[in-house]
Amino acid sequence: MSPFARASTCRSESSRSPSAQSLRGLDAVSFLMADVRDGIGPFLAVFLKGTQHWSSGDIGLVMGVSGLAAALSQIPAGMLVDALRAKRAVIAVSACVVATGCLVIARAPTLPVILVTQTMLALVSAVIGPCLAALSLGVVGHRLLAVRVSRNEGFNHAGNVTAAVLAGTLGQYAGTVWLFWLVCLFAATSALTVMLVRPSDIDHELARGGEVLRTPEGSGRPVPLRALVQRRDLMTFLATVVLFHFGNAAMLPLAGQMIAKAAPGQDIVGLGACMIAAQLVMVAVAASVGRAVRAGVGRRKIFLVALAVLPVRGLLFALTDNPWAVIGIQLLDGVSAGIFGVIATVIASDLMRGTGRFNLAQGATSLAVGIGAGLSNVISGLIVDRFGFAAGFLALSMVAAAAFIVFALFMPETSLEEKPAGGPQEQSPRARRASRSVTGITE
Repeated sequence: MSPFARASTCRSESSRSPSAQSLRGLDAVSFLMADVRDGIGPFLAVFLKGTQHWSSGDIGLVMGVSGLAAALSQIPAGMLVDALRAKRAVIAVSACVVATGCLVIARAPTLPVILVTQTMLALVSAVIGPCLAALSLGVVGHRLLAVRVSRNEGFNHAGNVTAAVLAGTLGQYAGTVWLFWLVCLFAATSALTVMLVRPSDIDHELARGGEVLRTPEGSGRPVPLRALVQRRDLMTFLATVVLFHFGNAAMLPLAGQMIAKAAPGQDIVGLGACMIAAQLVMVAVAASVGRAVRAGVGRRKIFLVALAVLPVRGLLFALTDNPWAVIGIQLLDGVSAGIFGVIATVIASDLMRGTGRFNLAQGATSLAVGIGAGLSNVISGLIVDRFGFAAGFLALSMVAAAAFIVFALFMPETSLEEKPAGGPQEQSPRARRASRSVTGITE
């Protein structure tokens, strides 16, 4: 980035002062979307098996087709978000589609209907995450994005905990079908709350990482896709994401299976406890990441912490099958996943500054997550069937260690320390107040 462009960007971002209404809108959408992005999510299999008596093969077919649709749609979804300015409307419409899809599944749970509906939901959900991140970037700018994303993630994990508790209560006392109505409630409310984000607070060029494109030195167009593929830092980051999720994704399902084997009848309760405990840790970790970035800690150092925790978690799982120990070890997932949820978006933003391809990079990151998760579940399952749980966890730990090594050796620091033109002493009181209000953190 040229000195002119950087100075222009700094002046533009340091003077940003979005309204409290827009910031609260981002908080509310982050909380509510936690239960909307995946629709009925993992509870669909329980509904189809327990109340509709589907075969495992048909359930697997539905999950596989929707998972494939989600993976293939990630990059096109990111490109679409980069191109569109009506991001609030996209989130609202997507939420309404998710609500409608859940009602259709509840009323007509047949194989053709659910295949079509789940595929549609996978396609729609692919744009929700990039849209929310793009809105955040467009409202607060690059300089404050890390702290804003950490706040978003904190509300998201709090929403996950709330949804899990409500879903468990409804499923236990009112029946599984009421889970669909719960998702509809969250979806309808999120479609309304996203409108709290004021259009005047959104810089759409910032929202796609293209602030340089509007300077006299910019071309006015996003960089070619070919140029992105040739970026070593971007390819290293995506390779790390694949390896991270290769090592991570299967650990929780394997832990649930291990609990079921060691304590029959306690698998659902144990798995639920694992999920809720990890989500609570993620709330605290997301906030801590925001404070660390604000204190000047580099993105690379923070991500290395997440990469270092993951192989340790796998080794500990390999040493015990005690249900209480498994739940305790799962707390480490809150550390690694909590960091990843914040820092991956921030690194993507850093790498795409001035390219106009921020949301495309988010789509590529989501695709890398899907590839890693698919490999993790398939390969670890084969290893466990042949050699046992300990071998499966050890294999995942080795992949996680490889992710740490690749990132440590080949990934540079991506943060750019930005100061307003003329130095920090020239930052206006208004800019300092804007910085504090945007993040929701007081100094």
